[in-house]
Amino acid sequence: MARLSGLQRDVLSLYRQCLRAARAKPATNRGHFQALARNEFHKHRAVDKKDFSAIEYLLRRGRRQLEMYEEAGVRDVKV
Repeated sequence: MARLSGLQRDVLSLYRQCLRAARAKPATNRGHFQALARNEFHKHRAVDKKDFSAIEYLLRRGRRQLEMYEEAGVRDVKV
């Protein structure tokens, strides 16, 4: 298996963090959080691997969204 670049590791790490945060939500809404994470990552899949500024921007945006959705007051999301 090929070694991953730093950005690739960061993206995979963010995805795993999103899925872990979904596990902390109520069981009835857990699937909504997982689907949201899956959709967001799938939506930006076409970004060129060499467009570092776009990837870094999306990582920052994703981390901010994750912080917002991790709050205890957020119980459900709509995809």
